[in-house]
Amino acid sequence: MKSNAATSILFSRQLAIFLLASAIGIPVLAQEAQPAAPTQDNPPSMAQQQPLASPSPSAAKEGFWGRVNPFARKKWVRRQTDPINDRLGELDQVNAKNSRDIQDVDRRAQAGIHHAQSSADAANQAAFAADARARQAGTAAQGAAGHVDELNGTVNGLDQFHQVTETEIVFRGGQPVLSAVARRRLDELAASLADQHGYILEMEARSPLSGSAGIQSSARLGEAVKRYLVTRHEIPVYRLHNVALGNARGEEQNGDRPAHTNSVRIRLMENSLAAQQATHEIGSSSNVERP
Repeated sequence: MKSNAATSILFSRQLAIFLLASAIGIPVLAQEAQPAAPTQDNPPSMAQQQPLASPSPSAAKEGFWGRVNPFARKKWVRRQTDPINDRLGELDQVNAKNSRDIQDVDRRAQAGIHHAQSSADAANQAAFAADARARQAGTAAQGAAGHVDELNGTVNGLDQFHQVTETEIVFRGGQPVLSAVARRRLDELAASLADQHGYILEMEARSPLSGSAGIQSSARLGEAVKRYLVTRHEIPVYRLHNVALGNARGEEQNGDRPAHTNSVRIRLMENSLAAQQATHEIGSSSNVERP
């Protein structure tokens, strides 16, 4: 009985050792069986035909379980993760650089847009100022054109005279002596010139004598009338224009009067422009005097 019990105990111990050895050897055999020969369907590649390199010293230190060792050390894990961390750091640097480049481009674009907008605003202001100056120049040109037209009208109206009145002074006996009737007519004519502007007096002196004697006689008659108006009524000399016609036939005022007499015909000629200015001045002064 004792021998049977000892045999049973020994068999149990051997069976336990065999099971333990099997549990330990099966993973090793499975790991070594991975680089098995390829099948006939897939011929081995050139890389598979090369002899396997001897394991590196670092691989020998990876432990019993190889790369899938669940009990790997921190140093081994660090060696595996450091390249990944380095790549991640490089990616972070690249992303940061790209972000800075994008911000720089955006800043430059904003500066360019601002500069372009400022230039456009300055151009618009310059255009508005130029348009305003052009309008002012147009207004000034229109005013100058109107002033030129006014000056042309003034110049054209300087020599435009029309007759206002006509008076004839008759002398008796051909002597240059004014009668009372002649002086009264000249006084009335001078009184009518008190408010006149831009006028002249045309005097045509005539005599019945012929030739040079008639011209000299008519000249003395005209000078007598002219002298009376200047000395008695202070008529400016430049407004008196005398011509001695002698016995030259002219248009008579009265048809029953003889054609040849000792007389001086006086015509009051007024400038239309001066008359208009005088009327305007009189109207302005009357407006100022009104309360």
